[in-house]
Amino acid sequence: MFPWKPVLGVFALMTALLSTVVAFASRTVTRTDPVLQGPAWLDGWFQYDAGWYHAIATSGYFYVPGQQSSIAFFPTYPLTVRGLGGLLDDYQVAGSVIGVASGAASVLLFGAWVWRRLPRRSAVTAIAVLMLYPYAFFLYGAMYADSLFVLTAIGAFLLLERRLYWLAGLVGALATAGRPVGVAVAVGLVVRALELRALDRADRATPAAAEARVAAPGGGPTTSQPHGSGSGSGSARAAAPGWPAWRELVSAVRLVRWREAGVLVSGLGLLAWTVFLWLEFGNPLAFVEVESAPGWNQGVGPRTWFKITFLGTLVKGPYSVALLLTLQALACLAAVLLLRRVWRRFGWGYLAYSVVVLAIPIVGTKDFMGTGRYVLAAFPVMAAAGDLLATTEHRWLRPAALLLCGVLLVVLTTLFGRGVAVS
Repeated sequence: MFPWKPVLGVFALMTALLSTVVAFASRTVTRTDPVLQGPAWLDGWFQYDAGWYHAIATSGYFYVPGQQSSIAFFPTYPLTVRGLGGLLDDYQVAGSVIGVASGAASVLLFGAWVWRRLPRRSAVTAIAVLMLYPYAFFLYGAMYADSLFVLTAIGAFLLLERRLYWLAGLVGALATAGRPVGVAVAVGLVVRALELRALDRADRATPAAAEARVAAPGGGPTTSQPHGSGSGSGSARAAAPGWPAWRELVSAVRLVRWREAGVLVSGLGLLAWTVFLWLEFGNPLAFVEVESAPGWNQGVGPRTWFKITFLGTLVKGPYSVALLLTLQALACLAAVLLLRRVWRRFGWGYLAYSVVVLAIPIVGTKDFMGTGRYVLAAFPVMAAAGDLLATTEHRWLRPAALLLCGVLLVVLTTLFGRGVAVS
């Protein structure tokens, strides 16, 4: 059984620690924003995009073609803040409460997810990786949409694993209406649903193979030796994927019934958002257009795709900014390198989700700014990282990596509290 109480206790300690770090860091910053009505120690969590979310929660959306506009921010989080803020009569406090509550729930759901899919040492390490990831401070109280998005993404997949297809689709709709990368949830749910259908058919055809698969952690890959029976990387290399081939996924489409089709509901979140933009502002893709507005300058084209701005910053500076951007680029690189392990451990559906949730920000940003927190949403990658650290032959790597992550988490949280754009 997943030990949720100690995990929740560690999360509470981390929240207290990082909130203290933010409070001390923000003491040197003069804040005159009239919307800050909560306690002063909370002000450090209110940075950058938090102002946009607060404005949406209190005043709704606006769109001015060619200028930065609030319709760049998807509605699930700010509308949730509006609901709770109306009850508390304080939208700043509501934003942080939703952020930290969603962060706690995300860690618990992630823990339950890995507990059934990885050996204990790997599962514990994966939870530590998620909680200590350098950009994980977005889970601990920042007035940002990231923690709520992670919660809806993991929640949708957990419901799907329980074969609650329509509920998974409904929660997935909150994800697709929550972030531009939410489409990854819809893609992942569809692929995973087909994968489960293919596995069910294979289980009926070969009961012995089904028993072996179910015996593996999470009902995942079958192996010549029990998954996780050793702590070294040898057992990891020996593991056979055991997932359906692509042709089996395609053939599973004709096996889909009305019940399984419920995962398609996940796309309604994005559809509803585009319909709103069309009816209200006459442009269903206005959120894409405003990304290229002056100040954001995230236009679509070769200059963005080939990271010309990032390369220019590396050469000409400012080098403090170049360092922060490079750290996020390295996080993306590490995530991409872990994709093969995601497939081997968790299958096609989680691979599809991870690929899309990483590809959108990596391709769509001119300099990797913001990708650090987008990697946070790739929860199967976090699990794969934990599995890698727990099974490596180099035993020093696990504590060293977690220590480095923890130090970077404190440093980046401090910079965030001082108003530095770190992601």
